[in-house]
Amino acid sequence: MNMPRHPSSKGRIYDVCEADFEQRVIQASQQQPVLVDFWAEWCSPCLMLAPSLERVVCEWPQEICLAKLEVDDNMRLAGKYKVRGFPSVLLFVAGEEIARFVSAKPVHWIEEFLQNNLGV
Repeated sequence: MNMPRHPSSKGRIYDVCEADFEQRVIQASQQQPVLVDFWAEWCSPCLMLAPSLERVVCEWPQEICLAKLEVDDNMRLAGKYKVRGFPSVLLFVAGEEIARFVSAKPVHWIEEFLQNNLGV
């Protein structure tokens, strides 16, 4: 299921899968930070977190992307990154995971997470 996107996302919010993860997350994070939202359709906290993540990405002062990865269809990637709870959000910069958080968080918490990890 594709979730509705924030109206001002301008291509910064997109779905990824195992086949394009390397290009759309690892390689893309060489140019700008990429948040990866490991989510599931059956996960209520995942559905609660999505609008907050999208809002922060669209309003963040620097270019940042949000890659949405549905875990039921991409269990191998969830295993590779040792994702144990949902939602899990991983921050990639320069091809590497630099930080993560688990569970639904409010907008101000996500903004502080990005400020602490990106120095913006």
